[in-house]
Amino acid sequence: MDNGKSVVKTGVGFGTVLAITISWSLHQSILWAIIHGLLSWIYVIYYILTR
Repeated sequence: MDNGKSVVKTGVGFGTVLAITISWSLHQSILWAIIHGLLSWIYVIYYILTR
């Protein structure tokens, strides 16, 4: 059961890092990077759907 928790933590961390990276490359703004980092996977899915 510990493996499931580890996968969830890794997925959340990866989604956050990915959202911040995409946000920074598009907007060059720390504020937007923080906002998108908090929204993480929602922003990643939005980016994929709109590109």
